[in-house]
Amino acid sequence: REDSLPLQKHKFFMSGAQVGDASASAGAGSAGDVDATVKEPLDLIRLSLDERVFVKLRGERELRGKLHAYDQHLNMVLGDVEESVTTVETDEETFEEIIKTKKREIPFLFVRGDGVVLVAPPLRST
Repeated sequence: REDSLPLQKHKFFMSGAQVGDASASAGAGSAGDVDATVKEPLDLIRLSLDERVFVKLRGERELRGKLHAYDQHLNMVLGDVEESVTTVETDEETFEEIIKTKKREIPFLFVRGDGVVLVAPPLRST
């Protein structure tokens, strides 16, 4: 029965706030009080909120966009996204590999975390 299923709390971090768990005070706070230390892997993602990130997905897909939100499963909301899809085809006569890259612009995109292979934050100068 549906009413007997347990409810699960789910935290979704957005730029400037943490959504989904009103009692939690840790995580991404307001922009002025964000702790800039990296103690665990998702801290690196937290520090990249509101910045452009590079995301590599399964299936030779790559995304570049502004990170608006994420959660512990690496589900992400990206804005101003450039998607690149690379395909390799073989010429039937010469058997040469032909590499094709298709690009498109997407205003807003929800990325499901199970397809994420790599997330690269923007380069930071010291």
